[in-house]
This record gives sequence, structure tokens and C-alpha cells, in this order.
Amino acid sequence: MCGIAGIIHRGKTSEVGGQMTDMLQALKHRGPDSTGYALYGDIMKDDVIMRVKVAEKEDMENGRKIKDQIRKRIDWVDYIITEFGANIKDKAQTTDYALRYLISGEENLREMALAIEELDAVEILSLGRGLELVKDLGDADEVATDYKLKSFNGTHGIGHTRMATESDVDIRSAHPYWAFPYNDISVVHNGQITNYWIMRREMERKGHRFVSNCDSELLAVYTAYNLTQGFSLEESLRMSIDVIDGVFTYLVATRDELGMAKDTMAAKPLVLYESDDLIAMASEEVAIRSILPQEIDTYDPYDEEVRVWHT
Repeated sequence: MCGIAGIIHRGKTSEVGGQMTDMLQALKHRGPDSTGYALYGDIMKDDVIMRVKVAEKEDMENGRKIKDQIRKRIDWVDYIITEFGANIKDKAQTTDYALRYLISGEENLREMALAIEELDAVEILSLGRGLELVKDLGDADEVATDYKLKSFNGTHGIGHTRMATESDVDIRSAHPYWAFPYNDISVVHNGQITNYWIMRREMERKGHRFVSNCDSELLAVYTAYNLTQGFSLEESLRMSIDVIDGVFTYLVATRDELGMAKDTMAAKPLVLYESDDLIAMASEEVAIRSILPQEIDTYDPYDEEVRVWHT
């Protein structure tokens, strides 16, 4: 079933981490397996933030053995970053198996990221100048507490609560998805893409890589490809309705935009609230009312509807 949510503040910043947590916790019943956040803070000119995991949550049951392996993997990540001439300005181990790096002085991000992901069990969750992507098993309150996200200040964000249907219950299969190596693009999706393998092979022939077998990842890769070809986010969303088969409602965030698209059947729900300075959307109205308890007017986007908002 899954639940998706998004929020964007126009012309200001706010505690989007806490707001997204409230919205996603209200959607817990739609997806108890995992929760994911893509949050956008201040855009940095010279530095990048890398969120990376070096193990799965369930691996921690292996005790000292996995802890030794994790230490070695972290040492290798550090080595690769410096080997590419970058400087680790800050490093925080947010959980036993996940880290946040602040990196400067790196121009070959793609090559560095490829080298890091050659390491066993290591996966980059995001690498960007504004985006910080966090996802893990558990509900929104658990994940937000573990990763200290409730005080995250920024302009916009998207999130997802997942009920696993066709892929594993692990961090790799959780949403949101980041489009490697195109930083600051993230996607959450509710639905099923029936021409996934056809489109995936097409994207792979063009040099794109996938980290999972989840059909939702295709939307991130497809969007990134279109943006690199000079299309706007709105144009990419409109093209996807004709190109992608299946039932879907999905949200895309970039460094300064938030967009949504629904397929021709509009089978997957989305409720939207819009004011002059705040836009909030979610699979159910209860999520929006968790942050806007006052009387508000919402509406359901129509089939094939596309909207894009800017910060």
C-alpha cells in the first residue's frame, strides 16, 4: 500500500524534519516496514554531504564480528575520499551502521562514489549540496529519533512509509531513491510500474546504474536523465505519464523544487494543501492535518495532473 508525503516552504526555512516525521507517523498504517526521508537544507557552494550505510540494521545481530567489519569499511571509505583529493571536514556515525560526511575539495564525485560503492556492503544513500537522505527499518518516530532528524531545518522534503510487496525488507529496498550520481534528486512513489525492466535496461544502456530491484528507483533515474538532457522537472513529469506504464503517484524533489505526477487512471491517492507560503501533500489527509490542525481546504489532484513548486 505504502504512504508518501511532501512539504515545501516558499521563501523561508522551517523544521521540515519534525514536520515530515509527524506526517509520516500519521501514515504508519500504510507502511510499517521502513520509513525514509529526503530533506533539503541550505545549499552549499563548495561542500557536499554524503549519507552512507556500511551494513544493514539486521546485520548488527552478529555482534563483534560485524562491528569489526564495519570499522574496516569505514576506514576504507575514509581512505577513498582522501585518495581522491577531498577533505573530510566532518564525520558523524549517526547509527552503528550509517554515517554522515561533510566533504570539500572533490571535483570527481562520480569516480569517488563508484569507488566507495565497490566496497562490500557499502551503499551511498545520497551525495549532494542540499539533499540529505535517510532511510531505515521502523516507523517515522524511530528513524527520526535514531538519526536526530526532528530538528532538521530546511526548505522542503519528501518521505515514504513502505509496505514491502515485491522486494526485501531492508534499507536498500526502502524509499526515497537518489539518482546516482546526479546529486540532489530524490523520489518517493506509491504504485507499480509494469514496464520497469524494459525501461531499466534502456537506462542501463545509457550508463545509469541501479542499486535495487525496486521499480520505484526507475523514477529517480529517469528523472535525472531527463534533467541532464535539458528538460525541466515539469517537462519530465509530463513525459513520464506517457512513457511509464502502470499505476503511480510519485513525488520528485530537487535542490529547489518539489513536483508531483499521477498516472492516467489516478488509482493511487494524493491529497494536496496549498497556501501562499506552504504546500503539503500526502496519501491521506490525516498526514496534512498532523501539522495543520486548523480548518483547511484540501483537494485531490486529477488523473494525469502534474504540479511543480519552487522554494
